[in-house]
Amino acid sequence: MKKDYSKLWVLFKSMFVLSACTFGGGFVIVSLMKKRYVEELKWLEEDEMLDVTAITQSAPGPLPVNASVIIGYRMAGILGSLTAILGTILPPMIIISIISLFYNQFRTNPYIATALQVMRAGVAAVIFDVVINLAGNVLKTKRILYISMMIVAFVATYFLDVSAMIIILTCLAIGLIDLAMTLKKKKGEAA
Repeated sequence: MKKDYSKLWVLFKSMFVLSACTFGGGFVIVSLMKKRYVEELKWLEEDEMLDVTAITQSAPGPLPVNASVIIGYRMAGILGSLTAILGTILPPMIIISIISLFYNQFRTNPYIATALQVMRAGVAAVIFDVVINLAGNVLKTKRILYISMMIVAFVATYFLDVSAMIIILTCLAIGLIDLAMTLKKKKGEAA
């Protein structure tokens, strides 16, 4: 039986291009992945992409690699995960290897310094877009608990300088308690 590798190729190519064109960290790649896998390829629903985003932010390690593990597995199992990881890690590995060979020339080149400064503005815009989309999706749930958690988490990080890890773990604990209460309530209604 011949295995169809076309989905693996699309997965590798998509992750490679996204990873090669992503500047500014993991949050930038989230909006690009959403556009590619939800809107263009229709491999994931928007809710699934939000779940992937939440899981990848909570798990240790780089967000793009974590996302590639989940998306790759969702599309083609373990082979899909390995393919997606390879597509994700190759571009930065190649780029950083080249930059390291010419580090002094890169560091002192005014054109590169200007290009990096301009790219920061684009990165800020993309991150802002991700924040707006994620906040919009939280608001769409119309759950007071989730909306309150989002506002409190923002205030805690921005104004009170609370560690992101503490906020993530606290939100996880609240979410698990909420889930347990919801399941208990459904069980009581069914009885």
